Amino acid sequence: MDALIHIEHIMKIYNPGENEVRALDDVSLDIYAGEFVAIIGQSGSGKSTLMNLLGCLDIPTSGTYILSGQDVSSLSDNALSEIRNQQIGFIFQGFNLISNLTAIENVALPLIYRGLPAGERLKYATEALRMVGLENRMKHKPAEMSGGQQQRVAIARAIAARPPVILADEPTGNLDSTSTKEIMNILHELHDTGRTVILITHDDQIAANAKRVVRIMDGKVESDITREN
Repeated sequence: MDALIHIEHIMKIYNPGENEVRALDDVSLDIYAGEFVAIIGQSGSGKSTLMNLLGCLDIPTSGTYILSGQDVSSLSDNALSEIRNQQIGFIFQGFNLISNLTAIENVALPLIYRGLPAGERLKYATEALRMVGLENRMKHKPAEMSGGQQQRVAIARAIAARPPVILADEPTGNLDSTSTKEIMNILHELHDTGRTVILITHDDQIAANAKRVVRIMDGKVESDITREN
């Protein structure tokens, strides 16, 4: 079976030359459809750079990145944007909700860029909010919701278009322990429905939710461990 994500000999170098910084240094990694993978590392380890590359937010200095059979290593910004829109759902630590839009408007917004008509946008957004248990908060704006509820809206926005890959960057970083548990349960549910979940974290306890843990240090893969059931 071919990997959904295949990166090979990836380098990301800033300030090439005498003072160069190798944010990623010859990283190779395969992630298969339906996996739940945590990528863990401390600040400065390269994990955020790796997330940006996996999410098609950036391209490598050198090396190969194949996503769903397509080489995305050197595509234009517009082509990368199209791939992000079709294949990747992002969940960020900071929620990134638009304050003057309701929950359902926030969730439906990216579907406009997919070219979906209004009726379908409403249907997909409603389904996504139901999946995260917010069917009673659809008309509320972010300021009227708790941090945990805002992150659930952000997850609904990420999954509304039914992308095959969910990329979650420190999704519980701003949340209390109860909300953290709720968010991780939702990620497990998404994984159970067949989504590929990639969780970026610095926290070993959060990483323990994943069956496979890839540890990054100094721009290199230090370890790659898959737990037995």
